[in-house]
Amino acid sequence: MDEPLSAAPAAGAAPAAGPPAPSAAGPVPHLYSPAGHGRSPLRIPVRVRAGFLIPAAVILAAIIIWPAVDSVWLSLHNHDGSKWVGLHNYKTMFTDSATLTALKNNVIWVVCAPTIACALGLMFALLAEKIRWSTAFKAVIFMPMAISFLAAGVIFELVYQQDPNQGVANAVAVGIHDTFAKSSQYPGARPRPNEGTAATGGSFNTVQTYQAGSVVTVPLVGIQAASLPGKAAQAAAPTAAPAPDQIEGTVWLDLIYGGGGKPGSIDPGKKGMPGISVKAVDVATGKSAGSASAHDDGTFTIKGLKPGDSYRLELPGSNFAQPYRGIQWLGPSLVTPAIIASYLWIWAGFAMVLIAAGLASIPRELQEAARVDGANERQIFWRVTVPLLAPVLLVVLVTQVINVLKVFDLVYVIAPGSTLPNANVLAVQMWNVSFGGGQDQGLGSAMGVFLYALVLPAMYFNIRRLRREKKEGGR
Repeated sequence: MDEPLSAAPAAGAAPAAGPPAPSAAGPVPHLYSPAGHGRSPLRIPVRVRAGFLIPAAVILAAIIIWPAVDSVWLSLHNHDGSKWVGLHNYKTMFTDSATLTALKNNVIWVVCAPTIACALGLMFALLAEKIRWSTAFKAVIFMPMAISFLAAGVIFELVYQQDPNQGVANAVAVGIHDTFAKSSQYPGARPRPNEGTAATGGSFNTVQTYQAGSVVTVPLVGIQAASLPGKAAQAAAPTAAPAPDQIEGTVWLDLIYGGGGKPGSIDPGKKGMPGISVKAVDVATGKSAGSASAHDDGTFTIKGLKPGDSYRLELPGSNFAQPYRGIQWLGPSLVTPAIIASYLWIWAGFAMVLIAAGLASIPRELQEAARVDGANERQIFWRVTVPLLAPVLLVVLVTQVINVLKVFDLVYVIAPGSTLPNANVLAVQMWNVSFGGGQDQGLGSAMGVFLYALVLPAMYFNIRRLRREKKEGGR
């Protein structure tokens, strides 16, 4: 006879595994069952959870919620919070020229900085995939992220110094300029008042007119004898009888190192000014009839002149132009782009790291399939890589937008006092109005509330995206 399927366990044998038997007190709740009589799924009592959450909630309310509520309250009151003014501060904010300038600059920041940061990050990420020393490359690009905005502002304040001997940016600009356009040898030099008159373009004309066959002496002052080129020799007098179609003369520095000598006289110790350009201008037509460059002793000869015509000698302004001093990076027109460049120096590495992680997660099979189908690298980039990277690029873009709306340190540190109004942004304007001399807590709070309202859409977008990704990941 067959044995029953549910036989009783033998004596001494371990009881079979199975659900716990019900007791008189009722069913035993499962470890992760919500029916735990006031207990959490992990059997943590409510009072214990409250003990951990209440202090955190108090701190959150103290440092975030209460300051936000207080800022809204202050924005509806006067400068010291003693009188209710309603929306007057908001009206003042949108009619004040300084605030409107700050708002315009914020728009420039939001449009330019995140877009360029994403483009640079994408370019660096793609480049890092093509080179062998990609790890070192990524480390160098990401390194500025370890520097605070304050320190970065101090660094770029030095980079943008106007003096090429101090500012790296202008040192590079001057080096490139002087490679293609040489600086003048005698900046600031000029004839004596009774010898020459200033003309257009920084040039000088002789007071007297001359004819072919004349001898001309042109003494100059305005620079130190020690600044003459090393090849400058003792000035020599021109020949007494030049050819009938020539004008000969001498250009020299009418000073002696250490003093002495007679003004207008070629004395021992006075040196010529080699390389200086001299033109003969026809008085009748106003056109150049010839030119020459001075030798080491200052002598020159202008040939091919018409006998009988009158000429005035011209010393072109290129002889005396001040040396190129670079670009005024922190001037009114370039201060905002210059500060944005310093921001990109810091945040391009952040964008590169996120985009590089997105590139690493792209299935290479899709790119290979596109190549098999005949797509070139440009088509693969725009039609395969970029669409797959769109979520990562969007994250980087939104994060950068939030950052640039709050930018303060770089603008406050880099922009000099003379051009700070031109580089002003809302965060800096809020500081100036509230604590930088304005002492108007009401108007400053209104700007803070407005700035918070500008950040809210980006924050909401990020939160929605995170929740959507969490739902998709839980499926």
